Amino acid sequence: MATFVLVHGGWHGGWCWQKVIPFLEAAGHQVYAPTLTGLAERASELSPEVGLDTHIQDIVGLLVDKDLHGVILVGHSYGGMVITGVVDAVPERTAHLVYLDTFVPRDGESMVDVSPLVIRLLLRRQTQADGWRIDSRGDYGVTTEPDRSWVPRSVTPQPLKTLEQPLHLKNPAIVSTKPRTHIECTSGGFFFSLMQRILAHILAPRALPPTEAGWRLRQLPTGHDAMITMPRELAALLLEVV
Repeated sequence: MATFVLVHGGWHGGWCWQKVIPFLEAAGHQVYAPTLTGLAERASELSPEVGLDTHIQDIVGLLVDKDLHGVILVGHSYGGMVITGVVDAVPERTAHLVYLDTFVPRDGESMVDVSPLVIRLLLRRQTQADGWRIDSRGDYGVTTEPDRSWVPRSVTPQPLKTLEQPLHLKNPAIVSTKPRTHIECTSGGFFFSLMQRILAHILAPRALPPTEAGWRLRQLPTGHDAMITMPRELAALLLEVV
């Protein structure tokens, strides 16, 4: 039996994995899909102080409290920042890293650093009047009902600090020491297609998928929220890891 810890992206919550979890559990595996501090059902905990470090500690705390070992850590979108910090903090508990339609951050980088043009555009358009809560806009590549209505109903504001706080790693090469998979969603909505084009043409070293040796590369012909639009197919790719 393997243990999966599924880390959602920005504005989302553990709810977004609910279609994937049954496939993993039916194959006999243990699955955790926590909601990060201040998001979804934990929105009452949202504050300007909630940052990337907070979310890394959320997952580290889960692994320690549940005494989980040999974990397959899956990070979607912003969750890729989180799982990188987690594997650095508790490498002995992590067996495999899965980056789902996201960048692989480096030591000292924030989300703003990784994709400055796109993130700063997002901040200008979506920051609330208080200056630290960022609203969600866009469909995340979810274009058919009932999911098209479910996602906008479910997303909640993301704290600014999570996008601006840099990742600090004790071992900057930690990702390369683990078995690792990158899954690219090849049919995103406008925002995510724009993001990938900018990465490919302006920030070539950070293009998706990763170009360094050692990566297991997969693709899904769907939008950014593959866990919602292609849950069975995503689960099959995750089960390949076991």
